[in-house]
Amino acid sequence: MWNSSVTRTAVEKKSVGSGRSGLVARSGFCSERGARPDNQDYAGALIRSGADSIVIAAIADGVGGAAGGRVAAETAVRGFIEGCVGLIAQKSPKEAALHSLESINRWIHAMGRRDPAAAGMACTFTGLVCRGRLSHLVHVGDSRLYRLRGDRLELLTTDHVVGPGATHMLTRAIGAEADVVIDFLLLQNEPHDRYLFCTDGVHGGTSDGMLREVLARRAAPQQAAQELVELAIASHLGDNATALVLDILELPDADYGEIEGALGNRSILPLPAIGAVIDNFRLDAVLSDGRYTRVFKATDNVVDRQVVLKFPKPLAGADRAILEAFTRETWIAARVESPFVGEVLQLGDRQTQLYLALPFYEGETLESRLQREPRLTLTAGIDIALKLAKGLAAVHRAFVIHRDIKPDNIIVRPPSPPAGSSVKLIDFGVARLTPAQTEAEAPEPGTPSYMAPELFDGRPADEKSDQFALGVTIYRLFTRQYPYGEIEPFSHPRFGRPTPLFSNRPDLPAWLDRTIGRAIAVDPENRYADILEFMFELEHGADRASPVDVRRQPLYQQNPLLFWKVAAAVLALLLISALFFLARTAPH
Repeated sequence: MWNSSVTRTAVEKKSVGSGRSGLVARSGFCSERGARPDNQDYAGALIRSGADSIVIAAIADGVGGAAGGRVAAETAVRGFIEGCVGLIAQKSPKEAALHSLESINRWIHAMGRRDPAAAGMACTFTGLVCRGRLSHLVHVGDSRLYRLRGDRLELLTTDHVVGPGATHMLTRAIGAEADVVIDFLLLQNEPHDRYLFCTDGVHGGTSDGMLREVLARRAAPQQAAQELVELAIASHLGDNATALVLDILELPDADYGEIEGALGNRSILPLPAIGAVIDNFRLDAVLSDGRYTRVFKATDNVVDRQVVLKFPKPLAGADRAILEAFTRETWIAARVESPFVGEVLQLGDRQTQLYLALPFYEGETLESRLQREPRLTLTAGIDIALKLAKGLAAVHRAFVIHRDIKPDNIIVRPPSPPAGSSVKLIDFGVARLTPAQTEAEAPEPGTPSYMAPELFDGRPADEKSDQFALGVTIYRLFTRQYPYGEIEPFSHPRFGRPTPLFSNRPDLPAWLDRTIGRAIAVDPENRYADILEFMFELEHGADRASPVDVRRQPLYQQNPLLFWKVAAAVLALLLISALFFLARTAPH
């Protein structure tokens, strides 16, 4: 869509993407000349749906008094959109946006020097390229981009001006110089984000409160843009007024490369201390302190909730490995959908350094629960085991191998009748995406006492080795012991026969021993075909092991007709016997 030269124009467009296969957006804009003799503003948006979906939107304002201001604005917007579309297949969105705007700046500057009729032609410019779950903002001048997220309005651009109010002068503009300094900002989109592009005729004639009030009503983009322009014109500022509203309706599934790129822009800084405030998170306490990370319980001051923040430790030569681990954990959390798998919070551009933000789950680790009395009953233990199996099944459906299943990586939440205890499988820092990559040069990560025998022989982790770790976890859930004994790090154990479950818990049924025993079989071929089969046996093992009810129904309930036939026959025999007896005993 493109704006017209003088009259008010309002256009709305919606992509036709479906589900989570691509980016779905909707836009609308309005432009008026106000008290000016002509309209030097220009705005446009392109929304392309489908598997290769992309959204490009831009606004420009011709520099007042310059003969070619209107031409510069239209050239900048059209050239930016067309340039990005042409370059996006060969370059990243950031490179495409910057390259397009730099080329447009050189062309407009050259035309202003060659053509006396367009001497000094220049314009402000604000453009956005949305690809996947990320937006790439480029900006020069005093046109603006706002974002409404929830009910919070945020100004994303900085005005390049000097001087107060209407007397201000631009310090940067497209076409003013042969080379231009372009502001760039990487943004993470969220569903229902609403962007407002506007020229100074709108933001100069309204307040941020007025803008937020109109945008927060969530009217259609075209209607919202028209309302904003009418408010600006009513202020009698006298300038051209243009507003473009862009709504992000749906986002595609997280792309690994995008997450890696976003996190890659975050620095690994020295570890903060308790009480520090990072990105409006107040660090309240240390939950754990490992070799590579330190985990804090924190308060989110923005939405008033408890969260968990995992910070990497700045270790020489480990930056790449840490980035990969954090990227992997973020991507997996976005990809796996299960109430029994932990989440990672998406912070967007609020985040200024590298860390992970996770929900704080009330409860305790399963390892902590195992250390106190009473022991878990059969019913409570099976309930937890089934939920863990369901969570792991969801992980495997997403083609992910966890590689470190153990009680320390399981949160048991307080019971909530009638659902019982809830569980969360957490910590995907060493998880691997399938198909598996051979790692013969390095041992598989994990905790030795939960590692399947084949991993000690150099074979890569797979669903069967995750099943083994889950089986050992469930065995410990009931017994607090290890079926093959505790295994020391850097050892190469020999696996014999596991200690029977009833040796530690004689109150547990034999069927449970057999069910867990198959999951922790030394030979992976003897384990269950998948987690779903293991889960089925846990759920129905008791039914299969229950004794058969051999009580027989009475004949009169099974077959009333036969009952009365037999009864009649018996009565007839009794009658005949009685008559025979009387005949023999009667006097002759």
